[in-house]
Amino acid sequence: MDALPHLPDPRVCEQARLSRDARFDGLFFTAVSSTGIYCRPVCPAPAPKRENVRYYANAAAAEAAGFRPCLRCRPELAPGNEHWRRGDHVVARALKLIEAGVLAEQSLDELAARVGIGARQLRRLFVERLGAPPVSVHTTRRLLFAKQLLTETALPVTEVALASGFRSLRRFNAAFAQANRIAPRELRRHPRAAAGAALLLRFGYRPPYAFDALLAFLRTRALPGVELVDEGSYARVFGPPDSPGWLRLSAWPGGEHALQLQLHCPQPTQLLGVVTTLRRMFDLDANPQAIADTFRHDAVLGPLVARHPGLRLPGGWDGFEIAVRAILGQQISVAAARTLATRIVQRWGEPLPASPLPGLERLFPTPAALARADLREVGLTAARAAAISTMAQALLDGRVDFSAEQSLDAFVARWIALPGIGAWTAHYIAMRALGDPDAFPAADLILRREATPDAVPLSTQALAERADAWRPWRAYAVIHLWRGASEAPAPARRKKPGAIA
Repeated sequence: MDALPHLPDPRVCEQARLSRDARFDGLFFTAVSSTGIYCRPVCPAPAPKRENVRYYANAAAAEAAGFRPCLRCRPELAPGNEHWRRGDHVVARALKLIEAGVLAEQSLDELAARVGIGARQLRRLFVERLGAPPVSVHTTRRLLFAKQLLTETALPVTEVALASGFRSLRRFNAAFAQANRIAPRELRRHPRAAAGAALLLRFGYRPPYAFDALLAFLRTRALPGVELVDEGSYARVFGPPDSPGWLRLSAWPGGEHALQLQLHCPQPTQLLGVVTTLRRMFDLDANPQAIADTFRHDAVLGPLVARHPGLRLPGGWDGFEIAVRAILGQQISVAAARTLATRIVQRWGEPLPASPLPGLERLFPTPAALARADLREVGLTAARAAAISTMAQALLDGRVDFSAEQSLDAFVARWIALPGIGAWTAHYIAMRALGDPDAFPAADLILRREATPDAVPLSTQALAERADAWRPWRAYAVIHLWRGASEAPAPARRKKPGAIA
């Protein structure tokens, strides 16, 4: 099993907090014993005396030690630390499940069973490695999200409680007051908004962040009616069809290291799930410094990283949608795959009663709809149509899924057992649907060509061996190599099937 990383060296933490280095935001938290408050390393407050400072690897550990979140730097806005969720260690897998909301519906015993150990052992590992038990990690996550909603939106406190996963207003008020030493209503900064008004939320990230490049990737693949991608924002509609929501994500004004989410979500209980999905989709918790350090001395990737710092993994809103588009794009161009996907949306996508935003009018088809559809009607080959229908049925049957706790190897093994899905497709789905940083479609012709300065592309095996040096960030190598290929002078480019969707 992969070892989990620990708190950065105290000397690094000290230097980062004194310089307010945004690259370390969310990688550790600073707690001050004289005030009982914990802060982000970028906190603008005067620096406390060194003898009063303690460092914690995460917010839950700081709160478990009795500290409350700072009202000035607002720890709820810090980017997450994806290091703790990376790899196959049981703690990493359990953290992914907690982030997916498992403890909101299931017990600690059930969470532990899903990662293959007992509840007592899981609790011990969490305390040993993270400084807080699983339930505390879950509660801190919910309370920090509630704090953001109370501070940045006009949602009624009852809806804030529901949105952050509390079923009882009384329990929410008690938990919030205990963690923050203040009642939820005392944080209310906005008057109540008109019914149906969109929310505005801030999503922090660690710089650098190549938002323009990520939008460009999504723009060439955007599905008309379902999503809109322009030069500065991403927008889409999401279900259920009888009460759809919509969102728009753009850069935060003023150059702050954050994105701005404009969100209309009719059901408060959906809010945390939407935010979690968007953070994964736009790779907001990545540590670009660690990724760049891995590639810096590589003869091929080093110059690419220097040319395009902060490239992120472009995720997808929905796993099934990404899987369909991956199968559609096998061995054809991005434009051709998009055309086929658009036909599927127009034929089997659920039309909305009213368009919430101009150009957004349909939901992507469900697995049930495509499992019984004859996809040859919109121009698919018999083999490709069968692969999509079979995959959709496999999702309905539970033979494959997008559950957070599975390892990359286990995910790939289950998916390649389906007809019409090979290792390339499975790794591509893992990269974009799961946000797996080490997914690597080694059979991709562009990758095999771009990963070597020679005229002859590497074999799939040779590329896989070469990519061992890029672990655990091989998916980022994919994005850099694809970006490098797209920028090659036109005469030098040849048809490169395999890099799609």
